[in-house]
Amino acid sequence: MGELLLAPMDGITDAPYRAMIRRLGSAISTSEFINTLEIKYREKMMLRKLKFEPFERPFSAQLLDNDPIRMAEAARIIFDRLQPDIFDINLGCPDSGVVGRGAGSALMKDPLKISQMIRLVVGAVPVPVTAKIRLGWANESQNYLEIAHIVQEEGAKAIAIHGRTRKLGYTGTARWEPIAEVKQALHIPVIGNGDVHLVADISRLKVLTNCDGVMIGRAAISNPWIFSYRDREDVSPAEVRNLMEQQLREMIALDGLAGLRRFRKFVKAYITPYQVDKEVIHALLTCNDPEIFLSMVNDLFTRI
Repeated sequence: MGELLLAPMDGITDAPYRAMIRRLGSAISTSEFINTLEIKYREKMMLRKLKFEPFERPFSAQLLDNDPIRMAEAARIIFDRLQPDIFDINLGCPDSGVVGRGAGSALMKDPLKISQMIRLVVGAVPVPVTAKIRLGWANESQNYLEIAHIVQEEGAKAIAIHGRTRKLGYTGTARWEPIAEVKQALHIPVIGNGDVHLVADISRLKVLTNCDGVMIGRAAISNPWIFSYRDREDVSPAEVRNLMEQQLREMIALDGLAGLRRFRKFVKAYITPYQVDKEVIHALLTCNDPEIFLSMVNDLFTRI
């Protein structure tokens, strides 16, 4: 298995994107977080988020909730239906809507609940359980070592750590030293995450922390080729154009015309390295016809 993992990102890492990244070299496909309430009230949405291809195994289903019992029940239901290889527990999402219900990184303030959550999910499914955490809620409450020990002691098989607090969100600079502390303190694999933008950052993070793997999130939106150890400047415009077409067609196959609307969030990231007129960008972001859109993309790339 490789050392690079795609970070789960809500609204970004859908099934076509995960499969594409896996083909480029990511070691594991992890779903967008599954709000366990969706199992009862939005089953169709849950199944869409959990769709994966056989070649993507090992596949990890990420769960989000503030209720340990409900999360364990959700894990059992999902395993019975889809047999994912891993369950990941989201203890790191900083989104205000998530933390407002006491889930995601809000759980970093409740070590006892985290302990119960890990223990119950581990007991509910016959596959490995992992967790993704942050450094803590805020600078003055960085309890990552305490939480990491709990995750390990309750039976999780690996932990990923984003080098920021919830309060920082995605601002400032990720701290990698705490990842090294956790790696030294635990015996389970530790995955480092945060501010990996370039291929050189992968080796820097590994050397500094001795982590077992590197998780890449936002940088992969504009450069999915980083999973093939290629910086964006090393990728030809033709490769960008071809990947855009492949991803769009797979998104349309999954979601119909809604796939084109969802693809818009990737368009600007893919073409940002080029000097593209604002009018062209606007036309791409407002186009509602897939074939016209692809024609516009072809037009654009003939001029790059």
